[in-house]
Amino acid sequence: MDETTGQGAEAPHRRLAAVLREQILSGRIEPDRPLPSEESLQREHGLGPEDVRRAIRLLSDEGLVYTLPGQGAFVSSRAEETGGG
Repeated sequence: MDETTGQGAEAPHRRLAAVLREQILSGRIEPDRPLPSEESLQREHGLGPEDVRRAIRLLSDEGLVYTLPGQGAFVSSRAEETGGG
C-alpha cells in the first residue's frame, strides 16, 4: 500500500488499460478506429513496450479492441454495446 495516498500500487499496464478503456467507452476513440501506436503510448505514459502490449492484450481479452498484424490495435464494435460510441 502506498503510504502517501493510502492506495495500493496498480500495475502500469492496468493503469494504461484503464485510461484506454475510459476513452473507448466514452466514445473518444470510436469503433474500428485505431488506438494510438505502441510507440506513442510508450512515450505519453512513460511505459516500456511490454507494459503497452499487456494493456492492449487485456483490452483485447475484454473484447474492447482487436489487433491486425502489422497494422495495430483497433476499437471493437463491441465497445458500442458496452457503453461506448
